[in-house]
Amino acid sequence: MGRERSRVLAVRSVDPVMSVLGPVGLAASSGTALVVDFNDQMGRSSSRSLADLVTEGPRLAELSPGRKGVAILRAGGVGVAEAHPIVERLAVHWPAVVVREPVDGWPGPVVPVQLMYPGCLYPTSTEPSVWQSLGLGARPPGPGPILPPLNPAQVRRVLNGSLPTRGRWLTTWERVWELPWA
Repeated sequence: MGRERSRVLAVRSVDPVMSVLGPVGLAASSGTALVVDFNDQMGRSSSRSLADLVTEGPRLAELSPGRKGVAILRAGGVGVAEAHPIVERLAVHWPAVVVREPVDGWPGPVVPVQLMYPGCLYPTSTEPSVWQSLGLGARPPGPGPILPPLNPAQVRRVLNGSLPTRGRWLTTWERVWELPWA
């Protein structure tokens, strides 16, 4: 019998582009997921935020997905301590919840995402991470899956608010749910 995977994973990256691509990739790899954006940079500003759910409680329709795909919920300025119970409550009915990690940290499992730059920019961390290859032949200094290079069209697609297309990149993200941090 397999180990049950974590329902909530946070994604952390110091790279601003990977801090968006990582959570979206992890969420899209699960098919249906909720992304909680503590940085308030993704999603529509007109929709309800996590702060609204903390203050007013979630509506019945918000407790589970209404359709397949990825939904994005902005934090709305609420902190991790206040939001954590609501996120855990949402995770009961959502197939997957991905937290775009806030500055003050997430108390659950966190997936670091690191770019594999060559030379003096080469990552020195040996912690288990998701390693984004840039196609430059660099090898990761620590354990974890290596994402294939992204083409610029795919990066633009995600940064413009669309989901990544199916392919090796998303297939590699699927494995992340089953790794030790999960």
